[in-house]
Amino acid sequence: MNNPKTWFITGASQGLGLSLVKRLLHEGHQVAATSRNLASLVQAVANNSPAFLPLQVDLGNEVSVQQSIEQTINAFGRLDVVVNNAGYGIGGSIEELTDAETRQAFDVNVFGALNVIRKVMPHLRAAGAGHIINISSIAGISSATGWAIYAATKAAMVGFTEVLAQDVESFGIKVTVVEPGAFRTNFLTAESLRLPQQPIETYQAVRASHEKYLQLNGNQAGDPEKAAGAIIQLAAEENPPLNLLLGQDAYQRALRKLDTLQQEFQTWQPLTISTSFDA
Repeated sequence: MNNPKTWFITGASQGLGLSLVKRLLHEGHQVAATSRNLASLVQAVANNSPAFLPLQVDLGNEVSVQQSIEQTINAFGRLDVVVNNAGYGIGGSIEELTDAETRQAFDVNVFGALNVIRKVMPHLRAAGAGHIINISSIAGISSATGWAIYAATKAAMVGFTEVLAQDVESFGIKVTVVEPGAFRTNFLTAESLRLPQQPIETYQAVRASHEKYLQLNGNQAGDPEKAAGAIIQLAAEENPPLNLLLGQDAYQRALRKLDTLQQEFQTWQPLTISTSFDA
């Protein structure tokens, strides 16, 4: 490894985060990895190298996040790449999900990442370098029936990442939002996916959508090891993209969304431009 980096990765005890941590350590990088459950993280990574710093962090607690960043700096002396990967899937119509369930999804999928960004920025600004990589989803660009709140959290991540990139560009900090499709992780298992506790029978299309995705579990086309490799390559790029799709399915869904938007915008152009004073 000619250019080892120090990485800070949230949600690292399973899924894409775990694949990324293991590959980084194998390639000689230094990795601070967070999880709500320290024991499960240590067991999953199974690496007692001094290059691995497992951290139990409550991403919803700014003090906990601040302490984890400080521990990383104290252990490794610097911070190069920050990956906001923590999150979970939540399905159901808006009517079926409670206020508490909806807010918790935003707390984990959105506000946890914002807390990390808020606390790492002083260190990255001082260094005049760094790369923030936020893991969103193709659902943040092209949503699907039955996944309204999940899509909303991932769209929020896309939105704030695109503005963050503009805000911190002058500091020498790079920012990318990654939008994966379906990868063969535990995302569709009970420990990572939450569905309505009291489903409403009338929402037949929502139930069908959930069943469709649940049947994909274990058969997703995306390889998480290759996704981890793509993210590592991304961090090595001198001029990384602002948006990076991962997976053929994500690519096709994004193109279909672009086509739909273009057609709709053009169809309704007369009404759109009719609202100007000089129209």
